[in-house]
Amino acid sequence: MLVLGRKPGEYVVIDDKIFVKVVKSEEGHLRLAIDAPREVPIVRGEVYEKALVK
Repeated sequence: MLVLGRKPGEYVVIDDKIFVKVVKSEEGHLRLAIDAPREVPIVRGEVYEKALVK
């Protein structure tokens, strides 16, 4: 797992197709903007884990 530090306005690019940008950060809370092709599923971690348990 790669761990990166990013500030609001900064972003990372995955495979030249997926952009993950930090849009807000305050008091330990973080908001991300994800720009990816429609065919790439994006699921919150807690939803993903719940689906694995069933």
